[in-house]
Amino acid sequence: MIITTEKALSTATELFENWVWKTRTEKPEPNRLDVYLRSSEDLIPMTVGLRVQRLGYLAAITGLDLGPETKECELLYHFCTAAAIVTLRFRVPRDGAIVPSLCSVIPSAEVFEREASEMFGITFHGLRNPDHLYLPDDWPEKTYPLLKDFNPEVLKTLHDREPDNGK
Repeated sequence: MIITTEKALSTATELFENWVWKTRTEKPEPNRLDVYLRSSEDLIPMTVGLRVQRLGYLAAITGLDLGPETKECELLYHFCTAAAIVTLRFRVPRDGAIVPSLCSVIPSAEVFEREASEMFGITFHGLRNPDHLYLPDDWPEKTYPLLKDFNPEVLKTLHDREPDNGK
């Protein structure tokens, strides 16, 4: 069955408006529905709800650093079907955030979670492979390049190191 953009958004809106937990939804564009979750604990049940209704695939997980003064980041999980984009959004602490991994529900989420982990410092509980995805293995601990207070001098320090040439 082919689902239209309008039908996908209508079904998603109905799903979240009738959800057990209170959510807030917004339609920032005609083809988008943003769903604001209370916390990361709502992520897996909401994702399962989307999957049961066949409302798309996980296209990306993005992070937003809201700045050191807020002490928060926001995670956005983008699900797509037809031209519809349903985004699950929630805030996490900027330091020490732990979010459940979606890998048990959506195995392909691993790549997105690994990227968010090394770029923002978010820990994904249940992530099968927490190794670096993009950053070098010798990248300094607790240094996250997509946080607003990232110091690019770290790159100069890494570049100036002498190669070990296998020694």
